[in-house]
Amino acid sequence: MNDRKIRVLVAKPGLDGHDRGAKVIARALRDAGMEVIYTGLRQTPEMIASAAL
Repeated sequence: MNDRKIRVLVAKPGLDGHDRGAKVIARALRDAGMEVIYTGLRQTPEMIASAAL
């Protein structure tokens, strides 16, 4: 059985500065035992893709 944690990337693309929902989701996933990478606000598609790799 594989004991590695599921890794999830949470990003907030665009110019919208509202990130509460993304933070709530990130916290819930962490609490469920997942590894969460939160890239923060105002990410471009290129930045999100780079973080995923």
